[in-house]
Amino acid sequence: GGLIFIGATLDDYIRALSTETGEELWRARLPGGGQATPMTYLWKGRQYVVIYAGGHGRAGTRLNDTLIAYALPEGAAR
Repeated sequence: GGLIFIGATLDDYIRALSTETGEELWRARLPGGGQATPMTYLWKGRQYVVIYAGGHGRAGTRLNDTLIAYALPEGAAR
């Protein structure tokens, strides 16, 4: 759908970037470091993105044990 999601950064954020321009379109602070690969899925016509926010001791991000999901706006799924 024209978006790429990234969580593998040295901070506690997940981001959505435009595949066309690379511009950051959205970000959300996670309860722990997001050193993981986000996954998207479609359910009942709505797209979701999920990431494990577990943190990483050597990266210096907050440690946690949370799986978090975000719903994209209705009609955004392609």
